[in-house]
Amino acid sequence: MKARNLLKTILGTLVVMMMSTVPVMADTVKDSQIVKGTEKLIQDVTTWLMVLAPIVGVLLIIYFFIRRSAADEIDQKKWNNRIVTVIVSVIGAVLASATLNLIIGYYV
Repeated sequence: MKARNLLKTILGTLVVMMMSTVPVMADTVKDSQIVKGTEKLIQDVTTWLMVLAPIVGVLLIIYFFIRRSAADEIDQKKWNNRIVTVIVSVIGAVLASATLNLIIGYYV
């Protein structure tokens, strides 16, 4: 019974907190130099990441192919796994930076 009353109290408190509105003066934050600089920094970093990730990925893949060609059968599997890891990582980095750039683009 105590647990049920506690749950009702917590839920009631959450409902009251969600339904009450508090006026906020956020215009000054939006126009501050720190926020604008941070948005610009994130845009620049994501742009550079979209450019550099494929270049570094291609260089690593070339290096791994060279090392794989000189390896025996057992080591070739390791190099194949590394090549797949690089490809997946490059795709992930490009998609993450493009998504972040897209999201930040809506707020600028």
